[in-house]
Amino acid sequence: MRKYAVIVAGGSGSRMGGGIPKQFRNLCRRPVLWWSMKAFHDEDPETQLILVLPEEFIGQWKDFFSSLPATERFEHCTVAGGKTRGESVKKGLEMVNDPDSLVAVHDGARPLVSPDIIARGWEEMSRKFAAIPVIPVVDSLRLITKGGSISVDRSEYVAVQTPQVFHTARLKEAYKSASDRNFTDDAAVMEHAGYEIALFEGNPDNIKITDPKDMAIAEVLMNKCKTDA
Repeated sequence: MRKYAVIVAGGSGSRMGGGIPKQFRNLCRRPVLWWSMKAFHDEDPETQLILVLPEEFIGQWKDFFSSLPATERFEHCTVAGGKTRGESVKKGLEMVNDPDSLVAVHDGARPLVSPDIIARGWEEMSRKFAAIPVIPVVDSLRLITKGGSISVDRSEYVAVQTPQVFHTARLKEAYKSASDRNFTDDAAVMEHAGYEIALFEGNPDNIKITDPKDMAIAEVLMNKCKTDA
């Protein structure tokens, strides 16, 4: 099946401060978003890349991308995002015209995604219509109740990452049935439509950048990866 990657980078990044969305800020001399694109390209250059961006930054992104060396420019298309993450994902899915294909939905603010995680996602799709990467929860957890809070067994929980991988036609169908409900991720949309979700091993380094501290951590992890390589 043909493979597509919808990389969602439509947020304003307000928690980062400074007016520039986090996905366009430099990490090891390249924008955060570029690293996500590179991981998908490195895993399989045939994967079709779709970037969902804030409309007001599409021109700026194209100017930047055209300035890169030819070896660092990956073929892709861009589309303006919506007001919510769900709307942005649907905008990206509209660019996929092959219903009998696979699509990975990835947060553009996760620049440390590895080709290995991406490959595991495609492989899991041979068993289910939806597959997502997860990692164990390392902190103790408490459930907030009306009377206070209670301790819960963290071994019964996992933290969810991206890319989340789906059969394209079924994800589109699930979003249609989801109506205006606000889901936190695409797996929840599929689950609401009645599909079972397969879990596969993620990576603790695959962090999501939300504030300046995360950017500093990502810089350290990125440099460590380069040293290990």
